[in-house]
Amino acid sequence: MTETSAYDFTATTIDGEPVDLAAYKGKPLLIVNTASQCGFTPQYEGLEVLNKTYGPQGLVVLGFPCDQFGHQEPGDADEIKNFCSLRYDVTFPMHEKIEVNGDGAHPLYKWLRDQKSGVLGSRIKWNFTKFLIDADGKVVDRFGPTTKPEKLAKPIEKVLAKG
Repeated sequence: MTETSAYDFTATTIDGEPVDLAAYKGKPLLIVNTASQCGFTPQYEGLEVLNKTYGPQGLVVLGFPCDQFGHQEPGDADEIKNFCSLRYDVTFPMHEKIEVNGDGAHPLYKWLRDQKSGVLGSRIKWNFTKFLIDADGKVVDRFGPTTKPEKLAKPIEKVLAKG
């Protein structure tokens, strides 16, 4: 039996379309749980910079809105999409609102948490927790909400150099 990778999961885009993460096979991923009304929300800007800087080299940033932390993502898909587009000019793929902790957690997030624990063990601490995945679909690192996207340049460059 082969080991599970990030490419073994499916998700639903913010437009309601199913997407097989295998479509990104061979590309590093930066997976982030997001929220529109959080103190860390300005990180959308930094994530978009990473997307524009490293996307041409293969990095794929994936946003997963989540309303489990302080009800900071109360909007529906259209509201989230409009906010991301109009406020932060987000061009990286955004997905439907999901849960990242608890029994209702999305299978991708259950797997991510099992692969790399953080300050609170495997639980996601808050919005804008980031997982860096290498080109083989393995979790390389986990970054807490307070780690700004610009601090991820070196780890991303390392993953991109590895291929």
